[in-house]
Amino acid sequence: MKKQEYAIVDIETTGGNARGSRITEIAIVIHDGTQVVDRWETLINPQKEIPLPIFALTGINNAMVKDAPIFDEVAEKVLKMLNARIFVAHNVNFDYSFVRHELELAGFGWTARKLCTVRMARKIRPGIRSYSLGNLCRSLDIPIENRHRAGGDADATAILFSRLLKWDEEGQIQKMVKNTSQDQRLPPNLPPEDSEALPERSGVYYFYNQAHKVIYVGKAVNLKKRVASHFSGHNINPQRQNFLRDIYSISFEICATELMALLLECAEIKKLWPAYNRALKRFEPKYGLFEYEAHSGYRYLAIGKLTKHQTCLHVFDREYDGIKLLRSLAEQFEIDNRFCKYGSPAGRETAAENNLAEWPDMNQHNKKIESALELLLKNRPSFAILDKGRTDDERSCIWVENGEFYGMGYIAAEEGFTDLSLLKEYVTPYKSNHYMMQLVYGYVQKYPRKRFLS
Repeated sequence: MKKQEYAIVDIETTGGNARGSRITEIAIVIHDGTQVVDRWETLINPQKEIPLPIFALTGINNAMVKDAPIFDEVAEKVLKMLNARIFVAHNVNFDYSFVRHELELAGFGWTARKLCTVRMARKIRPGIRSYSLGNLCRSLDIPIENRHRAGGDADATAILFSRLLKWDEEGQIQKMVKNTSQDQRLPPNLPPEDSEALPERSGVYYFYNQAHKVIYVGKAVNLKKRVASHFSGHNINPQRQNFLRDIYSISFEICATELMALLLECAEIKKLWPAYNRALKRFEPKYGLFEYEAHSGYRYLAIGKLTKHQTCLHVFDREYDGIKLLRSLAEQFEIDNRFCKYGSPAGRETAAENNLAEWPDMNQHNKKIESALELLLKNRPSFAILDKGRTDDERSCIWVENGEFYGMGYIAAEEGFTDLSLLKEYVTPYKSNHYMMQLVYGYVQKYPRKRFLS
C-alpha cells in the first residue's frame, strides 16, 4: 500500500488576497510521512508591480522576477506535485487560496485535502505564546533560513511538520486529515473549542480580534450552523480573507426567539460599531417630521432630510411618505398649509409669508398643531410581546413604550401582571431605532395574539 504523501507549500505574493494579488515565488516540499523525498522552488513573474512594502518584507523586487516564468508556464509542474497529496502549509487557507486561484486562471480545476501546521501545533504543542512560523521555530529550536522567502519558509515548515508527526501520540493529525474535519475550515487563529461550544439554538454571536475587540456581530436561528457557514466555501474576496485572519475568538448569547436575536443584533451593531458589519450600519431612515416655533411665535410642521444624531417626531424611508402624513394631518386639523414645510429649511419664514396680511389667530393655530401631534403620539401605543422563553420555566418579553422599542428580557413562566407597564422592570433597556420598530411591527402583524396592549 502506497504511503500517504504531503505537499508542503509556501508562497510569496504581491499582496494579501488571491483576487487582487499574484504569486511571486513558490516552493513545494514533498514529504512521505517519514522524510522529505522531493523539493522544488521557483520565482514567478506576477505580471504586475511588486509593492515596496512587499519588497521590504521578502527582498523580491521587479528585476528579480522579470525573466522568471509566469504561473501559466509552471502550472502543470505545480499540479503534478500537488495531485493526490495532502496540501500542507502554515496558515494553510492563505496559500491554498492563492494556488487554487492561479491554477484556475491557468485552466486547471484542482482541490485537495488540507493540513494547517498552525492548527497542528496548537493541538500537539499547546500553550506556546505565538504560533507564527518565526516565533514557533524559535520556541521549538527549529532552524529557519531565508525568512519570508518561499524556499526558506517551506523548509522550516517541513521540519516543523516532521516533528509534529513524531510528537502526535494521540492521532490528532489523522483526525484533521479527514475530509469531514471541521478544524480545517476554521480561521487559523480561532481555537476549535470556541466553535465546538456553539449550541444549535437561536441567538447572537460575536467575533473578536487579537485585542479581544468585537469585529463582527451576527444573528442566527441555529448558532452552530450559521457560524460554520462563514468558514465554508472557497471565497477569495479580499475582505473575507482579512476577516477570517482577524477572528481569534467567539462568544454568543442565546435568545428565546428569532425576533429577539434580530433586535439584539441591531442594538449591538449600533453600540459596538464592529469593523466587518456593513448592512445594518447603512440602514437609516432618510427623512423626518419636525416641529418648530418661528420668531413670529407660530408653530410649524416640516418634512426634511434627517441628519445623524438629529431628533424628530417621526421618521420615514421616503420623502413621499412624510409628505403624505403631513398633508393628512393638515387636512384633518385644518392647519394652514403655509405652516407646513416640504423640504424647505426649518425655522425660517419666507418673505412671501411675512408680507401676507391675513394670518390665522396664533393661539388657535398653535392648538391645532398641538392636537395633530397628540394624535400622532396616540397612534404610538405601549404594549408587550410575550412569547416562549429559553427554557420552559420562563417567558420572553419585549416592551414597546409610546411606539418605541424600550427593551427585552425574561420573566418567570408563572409570573402574572395586572399592570403590564411593570414589565419594564424585568427587561434590559436598549436604544430604539426605525429598523427595530419595523421588525417589531412586522412581527405583531404576523402574530397579533402575542401582543398585549398596556
